[in-house]
Amino acid sequence: MSVFMDLNIISSNDKNRLKSIIETAAHLGYSTVAINYVVEPQQKKQEIPKPQSVSDIFDKFPIVQGKSSPIKVLNRLTIIASDASHFRPTNEYKSFDLVAVYPKTEKLFHAACMTFDVDIICIAVAEKQPFHFKRAPVNGAIDRGVFFETCYAAAIRDTTMRRYTIANAISLMEVCKGKNIIMSSGAERPLELRGPYDIANLGLVFSLSEGDAKAAVSTNCRAVLLHGETRATASGVVYTMKKPKTPQKQEEESPVSKKKSDAFGNI
Repeated sequence: MSVFMDLNIISSNDKNRLKSIIETAAHLGYSTVAINYVVEPQQKKQEIPKPQSVSDIFDKFPIVQGKSSPIKVLNRLTIIASDASHFRPTNEYKSFDLVAVYPKTEKLFHAACMTFDVDIICIAVAEKQPFHFKRAPVNGAIDRGVFFETCYAAAIRDTTMRRYTIANAISLMEVCKGKNIIMSSGAERPLELRGPYDIANLGLVFSLSEGDAKAAVSTNCRAVLLHGETRATASGVVYTMKKPKTPQKQEEESPVSKKKSDAFGNI
């Protein structure tokens, strides 16, 4: 059975509203959600909010529909960057499970794809994409294990935003060929959430294949979480070394077995 995730629930000071959104997500079958703290720096000095402890939201987390386990709640930081100085990883970034960036210019998009230490790159949904996606930086992000996110809540709120959401998503799909895509809600209210299978169907509108559309709300999201864990721990690289044979073992190897191994090697 697939594990579905929504990695973009907009943070709110209204604890009851946030609680209601998470309860709705669990009822719809999402096993994991991420509360998204969005920061748009206006100056070089940026104030990064401290994420709310998830234990402060629930005494007991709601059970996921169709499963026996409670929903998992993560914290995410999204930086809206219109200048290179806006993305400056600090110790405050380490308080979040996931780090995302929404680059507003082509130059910053290229930097985000090639060098920024992030898990997610957001694309525009409330406006026309201000630049064309190019294959080189997109492929660079894919090679680094960074994922692109498109959100659907804006398309529910406004018909103009719906056109932008679809057009921008299709533009990205033409370049990335459906690779490293996640689809999230960006929900600010419970009514803006949709079930995972509805979102997979929406992926077909975005020109995703059926398999890629389902992955965008399940396995790709899992890959984002693993990327976040690797980034946070600065690990994830495994070195392997072939153990050399001891002289004694080399002498014990019979000519017959040596001949057999040579024969297999020639096949």
